[in-house]
Amino acid sequence: MTQSDLLTRLSPLLKAECAAEAAAVAGTDAADLEQGVWVRLLSDSRTIVSAARLRATVRAEARAARRQARREVLYDPTHAEPPCAPDAGVEQQVLAAEEGRALRAAVRRLPGRCPRLLAALLSRKDPTYREIAGELGMSQGSLGPVRSRCLGCLRRMLTAEVAAPEPWGKER
Repeated sequence: MTQSDLLTRLSPLLKAECAAEAAAVAGTDAADLEQGVWVRLLSDSRTIVSAARLRATVRAEARAARRQARREVLYDPTHAEPPCAPDAGVEQQVLAAEEGRALRAAVRRLPGRCPRLLAALLSRKDPTYREIAGELGMSQGSLGPVRSRCLGCLRRMLTAEVAAPEPWGKER
């Protein structure tokens, strides 16, 4: 069975399963869940896809989405403090500017389309996902998963660059 036959045959079941699971996971879109399931299923060519396998994969993606939702903290601009207050000392301003330069340099070193995507997301114009998708030539539904992968890569890159202290306050 070809992949297009597989898509045609299992799409209605997948849509229904993802809609049901996404309703149980706060902040998760059924389309994002569906895309993640297809990536899992089609990346492993050795796996025979059946209805049971499809349901198990949907549940696994939903569990991953729940774990991610628990780790993420929503941004609240009403409680956000500026990175460096205007009345802060010169030293604080210099350090904040240096952190900003280091972060922008790390974003530029990211692979693939991550630098352009993160630059668009951090733009002062505050574009919508539709505008970003049009600018980058991507589907709107893939922006979230790609953004998540890019931020994970950036997190790993910055963690490797900054030595974490060992237990009991010892530096590595």
